[in-house]
Amino acid sequence: MAARGLDGTEVLVLSEEAHLPYDRVSLGKALTGDADLTLGDEAFWGTAGVTLLSGAKAVRLDPRERVVYTEDGGSHAYDELVLATGSDAAQLPFPGAGAAHVYRTLDDVWLLRHEIARLADELGRRPKVVVIGGGLLGIEAAAGAQELGGDAAVVNRSRWLMNAQLDEGAGQALGRLIAAKGFEVHTGVAPAEVLTGVGGTVTGVRMADERVLPADLVVAAVGITPRDELLRLANDDAAAAGLEAPFALGRRGGVVIDAGCATGVDGVWAIGEVANFDGECVGLVAPANTMAEIVADRLHGGEATFPGFDTATKLKLSGVDVASFGDAFAQEPGALEIVYADPARGVYQKIVTTDDARTLLGGIFVGDAAPYQSLRPLLGRELPAEPGAFLSAAGGGEAPETELPDDAILCSCNNVSAGGIRDAIGGCGTCEGSEPVRELPALKACTRAGTQCGSCVPMLKKLLEKELTKAGVTVSKALCEHIELSRQELFDAIRVLQLTSFEDIMARYGKGAGCDICKPTIASILASQHNAYVLDAGRGALQDTNDRALANMQKDGTYSVVPRIPGGEITPHKLAVIAAVAKKYGLYTKITGGQRIDLFGARLEQLPEIWGELIEAGMESGQAYGKSLRTVKSCVGSTWCRYGVLDSVGMAIKLELRYRGLRSPHKLKLGVSGCARECAEARGKDVGVIATSDGWNLYVGGNGGANPAHAQLLAGGLDDETLVKYIDRYFMYYIRTADRLQRTAHWQADLDGGLEHVRQVVVDDSLGIAAELEAAMDRHVESYEDEWAATLKDPERLRRFRSFVNAPDAVDDSIVHVAEREQIRPATASERVSLGTTIPLRGALPTHSEEA
Repeated sequence: MAARGLDGTEVLVLSEEAHLPYDRVSLGKALTGDADLTLGDEAFWGTAGVTLLSGAKAVRLDPRERVVYTEDGGSHAYDELVLATGSDAAQLPFPGAGAAHVYRTLDDVWLLRHEIARLADELGRRPKVVVIGGGLLGIEAAAGAQELGGDAAVVNRSRWLMNAQLDEGAGQALGRLIAAKGFEVHTGVAPAEVLTGVGGTVTGVRMADERVLPADLVVAAVGITPRDELLRLANDDAAAAGLEAPFALGRRGGVVIDAGCATGVDGVWAIGEVANFDGECVGLVAPANTMAEIVADRLHGGEATFPGFDTATKLKLSGVDVASFGDAFAQEPGALEIVYADPARGVYQKIVTTDDARTLLGGIFVGDAAPYQSLRPLLGRELPAEPGAFLSAAGGGEAPETELPDDAILCSCNNVSAGGIRDAIGGCGTCEGSEPVRELPALKACTRAGTQCGSCVPMLKKLLEKELTKAGVTVSKALCEHIELSRQELFDAIRVLQLTSFEDIMARYGKGAGCDICKPTIASILASQHNAYVLDAGRGALQDTNDRALANMQKDGTYSVVPRIPGGEITPHKLAVIAAVAKKYGLYTKITGGQRIDLFGARLEQLPEIWGELIEAGMESGQAYGKSLRTVKSCVGSTWCRYGVLDSVGMAIKLELRYRGLRSPHKLKLGVSGCARECAEARGKDVGVIATSDGWNLYVGGNGGANPAHAQLLAGGLDDETLVKYIDRYFMYYIRTADRLQRTAHWQADLDGGLEHVRQVVVDDSLGIAAELEAAMDRHVESYEDEWAATLKDPERLRRFRSFVNAPDAVDDSIVHVAEREQIRPATASERVSLGTTIPLRGALPTHSEEA
């Protein structure tokens, strides 16, 4: 936001809300946190010639006299009037609608936060929140309610979610992904009534098929209604005076505008959701911003025209990527649809092209929206490769590299072209000083690209780096907008200066309060260097959900418990203790792919009790929740197997006990095979060790997952001591130099020289740091302490493990499990409704059968 081209013009903004203008696209951040949504710099409102009147609701418009009247009795004359009154949330058209909350403004969001917290406190359980409307705002509201401690259900009368942006295949995929995260999803049936009890308290929602969904709170997100009441009143005033109505209104509301955003009334323009163009009012930010640019151009004597609505959407709903753009429903005559669908994974990708499969018309992505970044700017252009190459989920890999033409729109929210970005990088002339832009924050500020929904930021960053490289300029490796150093530089700075707190690090190398990139990165670096308890000294606030609970959260809000079982070797006594704990707390039990035993279904307040019993039996945390060593998998080796060459179990246990608790940029997995038959699948691990008649062969840089990589041979014929020494060096070099969340395979590939460079550093000590790397690993081994053992010793640390802060002894009774194959599992949405009760986790196995 900048005061561009005012040239003596006085700009007055009348705002009904008391807040500074804010970003409605990011309302979800305000629902679940204390995000500042203010648009632009607050200092803008102190610009000469710009005045903002907050809390000044416009109640009447006189277009003949060119005056706007406000509720406080004020009157404001104008030469040019721009109507940006937006829209209201549509009201529910059935009984009980007045008891529902809406999700439209910042005040609406704050009220919802308050209500969910109040209900949780009063009820002593997770409140049940029913959201009516399965569109963008509805799902966002449900996700926020879930994160705030509610149990969310989404109701949509269409057969699938987000039916305005997604086709049925994509909508069904989204529904499966949302349901898998613990939401109830009810589609294909309309709600008929919000049920209330004594004092108007919400009790449920009655559906058209007579089902009743239990509810403590109902949120309506069923669409928008253009706020055109000023115009309707002006028309009424004209009719009362015997004059022709000045404003043309659309059949479904909104004031009709032409391609220049003019209303037909001299000096009155309209933009955003109140503007009706070609019979439509659209509630998206991109066309609103485009209209604003057009009006600004027209007021300066230009002839810009509105090209039509850009309905492209890219967002993350409850952690699920969703994107839709262009002719997503293939309505163009002869349009081809190239589709990849994997219902089991909840992935749906579709590209729409012309009948010759060359020109891109649109697309839809759910579950994996990676291709959107490359495809969106190519809309209406010939694809640089055959369409299937862009379907990453089908094995197409990353979208093919392409040089964006200057007129390709990179940021659809603010209508910024690739050429505009290149101009800014080269020195655009519009910013103060007209200096070339070299950093991403400055580029966003100069062009406004990436400042709204943020989905184009990866593409923006890539274009910036490419243009700087062309110009021979060193590309910034800043960790994020708050820290200019790369992760490697920050790691070294913290190590050299022996910094131990987030506050000290930010004071020296950062700015602002940090973000979800730099906070966990700093937490990981501190843990790697100091091996201190990860939740002490304010570090708990830097961690994600799993690290804060020292356990993996599951889809129903319970947690898993994973004791360490080094090398897969476990005594009958410890097995018996695990069995006793699983039976006592009613936990689901499974042997994992890493040769451990995972116990599922523990409530937060049960975790200390469970770990107390496991630790007393001599076990410790397997750190399945951390970016750290997970497992060292082994075959039975030479101890028992007739093919075994060396003792793989003994080596696996030695390695796991050495590297346990080692925090790193990403998780670490090892495997040790006792012979070339490779039963431990060691070459699919970050570090793989395979026995030969000449000694151990060491492989590095492998992983499974969505993009599997085979580990490569680093050194062969090693004795035990040399093997451990090389692994020490490899891990510590990786921890010090890898980027955040970068697996060893990608780190290795990105290094200049790749595997050969790693070999020179680890084996040949080309950098002269081998002794330092080994010493760092020795310090880690000496300072290791099991996190759960440390937790149980400290009453203050134990205070974290409570379901309800205000009621420490309360139990979350909203968790519902059913029996299947003689164990428990989370109930499905339909099972929860039919059971209508919470099944206790403690004690005997629940008696409800799966058929219930």
